[in-house]
Amino acid sequence: MNAQTGIQIRCQGWAEALDDAPALCRRAVDEAWRAASPGGGGPAEIGIALADDAEAARLNARYRGLDRPTDVLSFASGEEPGGSHRPGDPPVMLGDIVVAYETSARDAARDDKPLADHLQHLVVHGLLHLLGYDHETDDDARRMEAMEVEILRRLGVGDPYGSDAASP
Repeated sequence: MNAQTGIQIRCQGWAEALDDAPALCRRAVDEAWRAASPGGGGPAEIGIALADDAEAARLNARYRGLDRPTDVLSFASGEEPGGSHRPGDPPVMLGDIVVAYETSARDAARDDKPLADHLQHLVVHGLLHLLGYDHETDDDARRMEAMEVEILRRLGVGDPYGSDAASP
């Protein structure tokens, strides 16, 4: 494992709903990092904030101009991971992922899936954004979704893009 993950629980709802939320986040990061990091990925740092809708709405308004909460936000540092890392070099700071509790819990309930599975999906989705994946075009969306489905399969999580699923 080459991705160090710092996790802050900034919303009590996460702790009350999932006593293993940090472990779920780390598992999702580990699997996504193994599957998607370029060149096998050198050491990297990733921050995850398990926040509430109010914090997500503030960040979404400030950085995306959208005055509403959203389930997941990714803030890439601009540093590129890569295979040229030498022993002793500091890890690359990839960026931060913010996951909003109320929106995530509501979406999981609406889609009749466990919140634990949905959290792992959102973390995988956020990490893929930090690695440069996006869903701006149909081809990009298909490529990103296929990567997410494969990573989640390895985690034992069903396909979130099935016929009744909503995307993050």
